[in-house]
Amino acid sequence: MRAFGAFQRSSLLLRRRRANNEPYALVPSGSFCTDNGFETTSNGSSRVNIFDRHLKRKQRDRAAWLTRPNDSFVDAVAENLLDRLEDCRKTFPTALCLGGSLEAVRRLLRGRGGIEKLIMMDTSYDMLKLCKDAQQDAHNDNIETCFVVGDEEFLPLKERYAYLAISCLGLHWTNDLPGAMIQCKLALKPDGLFLGAILGGETLKELRIACTVAQMEREGGISPRVSPLAQVRDAGNLLTRAGFTLPSVDVDQYTVKYNSALELIEHLRAMGETNALLQRNKILNRETALATAAIYDSMFAAEDGSIPATFQVYRIPS
Repeated sequence: MRAFGAFQRSSLLLRRRRANNEPYALVPSGSFCTDNGFETTSNGSSRVNIFDRHLKRKQRDRAAWLTRPNDSFVDAVAENLLDRLEDCRKTFPTALCLGGSLEAVRRLLRGRGGIEKLIMMDTSYDMLKLCKDAQQDAHNDNIETCFVVGDEEFLPLKERYAYLAISCLGLHWTNDLPGAMIQCKLALKPDGLFLGAILGGETLKELRIACTVAQMEREGGISPRVSPLAQVRDAGNLLTRAGFTLPSVDVDQYTVKYNSALELIEHLRAMGETNALLQRNKILNRETALATAAIYDSMFAAEDGSIPATFQVYRIPS
């Protein structure tokens, strides 16, 4: 029988001591994950995992070095999400920002929401370091900032701690999306606000088609190359299950043009959005990859020679 190899996934709280410029304080918290796709939680129960969270952390580490400054797509998603703060008359003294487009959210806040203390959390230390080292917007200089290395599936925060929780392009990689939203709900004050943006099921539909056709032609079968995403009909149900009283979902669709399929893949790597399925095929045949690029170009190329890629985004203000 195959033995279970368990490792502890720790979370470290890095709090900036502004008053006396002390070093970061490290506060560990954790859970356990096995290497066969099952996870053992703190209460001893098990569940099936879809995504490899350890691989996703490494992809986020790589994305911190490849990220594009002022990415127009990421900035557009973050800006549309943060626009909701301009419709709120109340202020949010303590805010939590989870994974995804951390740097874009921090840069584009521009004083909105009356935030005094901002907690930025990501599984990737390199991504947090990028945010810390990035040039700060003048309007954000007076915000006390904490950096937390932690997992969205296991929030190291006490209940009713924050007034605002923001997750921009991050939660769709969690194995338990309803559970992650429930934890966000529990971390909020009773009248707190949750702002989320996740990629929807129509995202990269052109790439999915090209990959499927290429694999059928070259390999005689298909294996998942693009991760599964929630459909729009599921998003409202997720909010209801999480306990949000006024669930609403806005659907945005973006079409980004690239010079080639290779440039699209490079952009996905820079965003940390490449495949992280546990049951993925870890070897990509060179002929299949070339066929995918050729099919993508022949089926979807525009008159100017560019190729389009669709990104569907669900905005969740609740």
